[in-house]
Amino acid sequence: MSSVVIADLHQVMPAVRADLERLIRIPSIAFPGYPDAPVREAAAATAEILTQAGLPGVRLLDVPGGPPAVFGHLPAPDGAPTVLLYAHYDVQPPGPEDAWESLPWQPTERGGRLYGRGAADDKSGIAMHAAAIRALSDASSGGPPAVGIKVVVEGEEEAGGGTFERFVEADPELFAADAIVVADSGNWKIGEPTLTTTLRGLAEVGVEVSTLERPVHSGLYGGAVPDALMALVRMIDSLVDEQGNVAVEGLAGRPWDGLPVDEAELRANAGVLDGVELIGDGTAAERLYTRPAVTAIGIDAPATESAANAIIPTARARISLRLAPGDDPADAQRKLREHLTKAAPWNVRLTLRDNGAAHGFEARSDGPAYQAAVAALADAYGKPAVKIGSGGSIPLVTTLAQAIPRAEIIVWGAQDESAQIHSANESVDLAELERAALAEALFIERLAAT
Repeated sequence: MSSVVIADLHQVMPAVRADLERLIRIPSIAFPGYPDAPVREAAAATAEILTQAGLPGVRLLDVPGGPPAVFGHLPAPDGAPTVLLYAHYDVQPPGPEDAWESLPWQPTERGGRLYGRGAADDKSGIAMHAAAIRALSDASSGGPPAVGIKVVVEGEEEAGGGTFERFVEADPELFAADAIVVADSGNWKIGEPTLTTTLRGLAEVGVEVSTLERPVHSGLYGGAVPDALMALVRMIDSLVDEQGNVAVEGLAGRPWDGLPVDEAELRANAGVLDGVELIGDGTAAERLYTRPAVTAIGIDAPATESAANAIIPTARARISLRLAPGDDPADAQRKLREHLTKAAPWNVRLTLRDNGAAHGFEARSDGPAYQAAVAALADAYGKPAVKIGSGGSIPLVTTLAQAIPRAEIIVWGAQDESAQIHSANESVDLAELERAALAEALFIERLAAT
């Protein structure tokens, strides 16, 4: 482990913290209905921060239909590898201000944590990249290592518009690299170095069930005339077995060999009510990371407050499938449509449509970048790294994997179990941010040595 890099990283952290505080003060919400000016201000601020950190060629990329992305590039010496560092500068809306202990756009330190919207997700990723570049560019370490460095910071990850994914697909060469670091994750606990090695895929289908031309009186016609909502409920119920496992034929999971998930912690973190059972069989980690899961994420039906004594003519639902990392989402949508068609009772009129879909992700563990990441985490934290999965999807990760198939993708970051991302009182642990930045600097050094 390079003691020079450790010293240089520690020395630049005050400037890095100032950069992070500057970004937190900008309400860069890219959702429709919010002002565009703060989003563009955050892009400009990110470009300045990366330039000041020592990254050459920083510029704004015009992303058609979306906010600008920030891009910088230190070209690789002949024969040397290139690493692409990713983060995003847009944030979630803050929610009710009275739920925050300090103002969401006013960075505030309490107990070694820096609070504010975006402090962790994902402006800490920008700070992490800037810290590593600053430390590696410091004169005492002999200048930057013999490796190419690209940085891209997008502005619509939270809004999920998909324009940046399409931008990458249209020009993959711009983002070509031997290794890609996605700094939009973190450690399962503070001080426990962690790599996120799997992401589940996603397949969504919209369902519409119709039985009548119009609502009719439930007293006059009930018992003979079918209710569309009751038919839809029966179809939704058929999607799982008695234990809550997905019952769609042809969808299966796989074993998980990473860090196990404690069921008591799972219940507490999810807020499961006392006495309510967890669903599914197999280990908790398998159920969360490498097995399918199904949810009715929305239903259109009369509200209970205004409900009439009438048989419902039409009901709709959105069915969301989380998929094992290697499953094909288009094939999963087909299987889900076939299942719903077979489950539809009473010859109801059924309309199905494919909605969103995304591939999962599984990191390669036999490449030089993965091995360099494992070693860098161990050096920075003083203990071996563990592997976790994510039950959610990160569409950009699969876009990058498909657009740049030769690249190894590393998913990590400065977030932790207390970050409360997407919630009030979001924060980042400042010591954890320094350790994560150190791991990234050491990773780049090791990558250069390959």
